Amino acid sequence: MVATTLTAQADKPFELNLWQGKPKVKSSDPNDTAKVYVYLPNKKQATRRAVVICPGGGYSHLAMDHEGKQVAEWLNQIGIAGIVLKYRMPHGKREVPISDAEEALRLVRANAAQWNINPNDVGIMGSSAGGHLASTVATHAKKGEAPNFQILFYPVITMMPDITHKGSHDNFLGEDAKARYEKEYSNDLHVSRMTPRTWIALSDDDQAVLPANGVSYYQACYKQDVPASLHVYPSGGHGWGMRSSFKFHIEMLLELKAWLQSF
Repeated sequence: MVATTLTAQADKPFELNLWQGKPKVKSSDPNDTAKVYVYLPNKKQATRRAVVICPGGGYSHLAMDHEGKQVAEWLNQIGIAGIVLKYRMPHGKREVPISDAEEALRLVRANAAQWNINPNDVGIMGSSAGGHLASTVATHAKKGEAPNFQILFYPVITMMPDITHKGSHDNFLGEDAKARYEKEYSNDLHVSRMTPRTWIALSDDDQAVLPANGVSYYQACYKQDVPASLHVYPSGGHGWGMRSSFKFHIEMLLELKAWLQSF
């Protein structure tokens, strides 16, 4: 019903509650509602590809503009649908954002025909903590629920205390997380030959989320013969997203576009 009533607005962004009924996993914050913002390209330009976008924010808030809606607008320019996910904050309950991300992928595929999307060409993208969420789904989701490719901007990858982002770790797992959960959600340890192809971008001088996160994920993909592309820019720090003030903004977009057009 949702897909049918919104088809006429195909070229205009529209908003949906992610869960049409009760969420699969209840949040401790009843006022935190998961939503998606759907950006569909012009039908004449559409490649029938889609990307679910998970903004960052340390699992405490979301950078919805430069790591979300602006990304979707750019994807539309190259014929790709962008579905920006406003996922719920975990407050130490990791299943909350994971269930939202998996449901967003299911929602896109359920509406694929109406939204002019190929259900077998749906990727996931995440920045910073959103990169951890995206890579978690990419490495942990069941075969039928996993994305077909992944795009990671300066991602948090590991939950191991030595190189993780502490804020993301504490918000996702809790301050007193058990070692077995830290290992379970250190996503470089869970890459397999079934993990979807990956594009990773980060800055060498990132002091917020250490570059070792993205590099270790690339190395894990390489060892498992997962097609992966790693782009390390000399400067830029953390959190640049789609900001044109990022010195390598144009190069980054050209490289990402080239990668997306390579398969």
